[in-house]
Amino acid sequence: MDNASYATLTRQSGLRQEMQIIAHNIANASTGGYQKEGLIFSEFVNRLENSDTSLSMATANARMIDRSQGQLTRTGGSFDVAIEGDGYFMVQTPEGNRLSRAGSFQPNADSLLASSDGALVLDPGETPIFIPPAVNDIHIGTDGSISGDGRALGQIGLFQPLDPTKMTRAGGVRFDVEGGVEALENGGMVQGFIESSNVDPILEIARMIEVQRAYERGRDLMSTEDERIRGVIQTLGQ
Repeated sequence: MDNASYATLTRQSGLRQEMQIIAHNIANASTGGYQKEGLIFSEFVNRLENSDTSLSMATANARMIDRSQGQLTRTGGSFDVAIEGDGYFMVQTPEGNRLSRAGSFQPNADSLLASSDGALVLDPGETPIFIPPAVNDIHIGTDGSISGDGRALGQIGLFQPLDPTKMTRAGGVRFDVEGGVEALENGGMVQGFIESSNVDPILEIARMIEVQRAYERGRDLMSTEDERIRGVIQTLGQ
């Protein structure tokens, strides 16, 4: 296989990955707290042996998480909370603690604040939050502090990864973080709202069309190159 084929194959592989990411973004356009992903392409350049020219190949090396805020949607739920600005909730799952922007919570059977799938919401000290069953008139402040019937009950923690580039998706709307997190003291929360996905379906569909056309051009180039090589082999074999 010649250099042109190698370069085209690496590009095609990256475009295929990007197509899968875009499709996943579109599928989660209505998922609350979802943050879209993108693919980062880098150029690999290597000087060819005994030549003044070089070989350049585009490689898809890493995924990028778009951390921009989605639109806030009013629900009126007492335990629905949206984050304004930076930060993430921390929830406790069987696989470990995870960060998330999805803030639709309710007390579970043990009166611990939890997400819809049972993951426990954690306070700034990474401890579950107990909500007494008989408490009414729930109020959640901008700092995440929870009160009911005029008395303090706890506080929803707000966290930030020490290195945002080390966030990896751990399924759905949650992220695993290498390198640790820190609690935010000045974050803003809004009760009775949830954050919508930050995916713009129109832009994602437009990008999907661009990627598909680029993939088709690469496929045509591979076919043309294959025909050229076959022609050279046939000519030399005569």
